[in-house]
Amino acid sequence: MASSKPQCPSLATTSRIHLRPLGVTKDDSFITETKNPQKRKLSQKRKTLLVSKLRKNLAEEYLHYLSERDARKILIADLNELRYQREDMSLAQSPGIWGEDPMKLTLALKMARQDLTRTQMELNTMKANFGDVVPRRDFEMQEKVLKDLQEQLDSLRDDYEEVRKEHEMLLQLHMSTLKERDQFYSELQEIQRTSTPRPDWSKCKDVVAGGRDRWQMLAEGKNSDQLVDVLLEEIGEGLLREKDFFSGLGYGESIPTFLRFDGTVENKKPTKKDVVNILKDAWKERMAEEQKERFPDFFFNFLERRFGPGDAMAWAYTIFEYIKLFQSNEVMSQFHAVLMGKRKESVYIKQKERIAQLLKEMTNADSQNEGLLTVEQLSTVLKSAFPFKTDEKIQELMEAVGWHPSSSNADLLNYHILFTEDEEGQSTPFVQKLWEQYMEEKDAYLQELKLELGLELHEDVTLARMREALMNIDPTLDKQTLNSYLSQAFQFPMTELPEEGEEKEAGIVVQLQTALEQLHMSDVRRMGPREQEPAS
Repeated sequence: MASSKPQCPSLATTSRIHLRPLGVTKDDSFITETKNPQKRKLSQKRKTLLVSKLRKNLAEEYLHYLSERDARKILIADLNELRYQREDMSLAQSPGIWGEDPMKLTLALKMARQDLTRTQMELNTMKANFGDVVPRRDFEMQEKVLKDLQEQLDSLRDDYEEVRKEHEMLLQLHMSTLKERDQFYSELQEIQRTSTPRPDWSKCKDVVAGGRDRWQMLAEGKNSDQLVDVLLEEIGEGLLREKDFFSGLGYGESIPTFLRFDGTVENKKPTKKDVVNILKDAWKERMAEEQKERFPDFFFNFLERRFGPGDAMAWAYTIFEYIKLFQSNEVMSQFHAVLMGKRKESVYIKQKERIAQLLKEMTNADSQNEGLLTVEQLSTVLKSAFPFKTDEKIQELMEAVGWHPSSSNADLLNYHILFTEDEEGQSTPFVQKLWEQYMEEKDAYLQELKLELGLELHEDVTLARMREALMNIDPTLDKQTLNSYLSQAFQFPMTELPEEGEEKEAGIVVQLQTALEQLHMSDVRRMGPREQEPAS
């Protein structure tokens, strides 16, 4: 049963308030104009009082109006509240509407309104606090873009830093090049001012035995300094052949044992070929025996066995004068260095063994057994035989063989020719380059050892420090090779070398210059690569 709603008057209608001034009457006497000045002044005063009174009355009426307006608003609010209550009561009393308790529904409605108010406040707060917040998806997308840009920036910074360093290095290199240019220019000016004209070496063909052809053969590939040595050798050979006897050097302690003799001995006047053959036979016999006696003693005993005790001293003096003179000859110069103690004989023996091993490896690579290898096969054999040589060193060996950049990898080379010698014992440019590289690598190895020790040549070095330095620059050294190097550097028997960490190590000291000289005389080479320092 529907309840009848009370008909409420329209609350939106506003009533007019007619303001009527109270106690105001129209007085014509004030309007009447007068010509009398005194009356005009009095009339003006009355008008002023009247306006003031009217303003006061108007202000009072306006205040009364505001008071009635506020009361009317309060009344309208109360009426609306009563209407809402009557509606709620009518809904609660209507059958079929939930059948709930009216008080409970009223309370629920009140709570719902409170929740709505609170939610509206929270919504407003959220809008105020998070009105400028972007969605997470957009944020993550922008974050990814920022990360990519940051990585690109870091990469560009690294590239810039690298380019900057290269630029600084190029500037330094440019400055050093300028300094070198100025220095070379100054040296050139000095040389042009003080130097003598370059000699005309072609004039030597007239004084050298064999004429122009032999001189061209001797001078091929040699610089001025080497040509001077060749010329001196030719002159010395002529003088040597003119001499019939040699004067003995006596029995002094400084005289080598194979030259200790008083009196004169005969000059046997052999050819260079004869001397080279004798020295090669001496090496063969030396390598065949157990090598127990000292090399000078072995040499004299070899001459006694070959020429008899009566001629041994004459041949000793003759061969000694020849090998001392012909330093450009490999066989003679190496034999002289070993005989005079300037180089250990193991250097010569090991070099011969390496050359023999290299020939063996080339032979193994020659599957057809034709004595021929392609350029590519030869390069592979060299890299396998010398794993620690740089590409530049391998290329030098290839060029010594006869290879040049325009050569094809399929070109065939007769590798047996690389290991031949002429009648005077001179080896091919390939074997000479192997020996030259061996000496260069030894010098570089010893220089690296000196830098690792950080000592001056006149300072002393202990056995322990030398052992540590050798292991630092060559970590793959085995114990036997390490002890061999230490024994040669300190001139200490290997069997008596103290082990690492023993107290006796500190007592074994030698001057660094002496140690390096002893190692330079010995067969010393790198056994493995040096460990790279970890990048910072």
